[in-house]
Amino acid sequence: MQQSLEDRTGAAFVEDAVDLVVQTQPNGVELTLASVHRFLGAGALAFDNVERVLPPTEDVAFDSEGWVRLEAGAYKIRFNETVSVPNDRFAIARPRSSLLRMGASLPSALWDSGYRGKGEALLVVYNPYGLRLRRHARLVQLVFFHAGQEVEHPYDGQFQGTGL
Repeated sequence: MQQSLEDRTGAAFVEDAVDLVVQTQPNGVELTLASVHRFLGAGALAFDNVERVLPPTEDVAFDSEGWVRLEAGAYKIRFNETVSVPNDRFAIARPRSSLLRMGASLPSALWDSGYRGKGEALLVVYNPYGLRLRRHARLVQLVFFHAGQEVEHPYDGQFQGTGL
């Protein structure tokens, strides 16, 4: 089972995959579900990140067979895979069409050049009947784009190294 996706120089873009043979698609690599977290309060965001407050969360437990049942609402999730975005690339994650067909989506922010970590995303369950997900479910395709050249100031923010 292949565990890492590397570029031509041998630098790993994606590590700690469940099964990259299955997860590698024609235009991207699928990221899988590691954990689900329920929001417990409000967050705050201003122009200056000094005033940023992330909302508290709690883990949503998987059952003994590895499933989690989610009611309609918003959840924070974490992926299994460690992603390293090279300094000459950026990435965008898009939900798998299967997830959309079930009444859920995974809006995701841009993955900046230089970011390394186990990414997190917002899972929104719109289906009024909810959604069941199994641990390691393939949820998004991460697509890497060339930035044209190496960026002068790669990502070095608060979320660098998430989950490592």
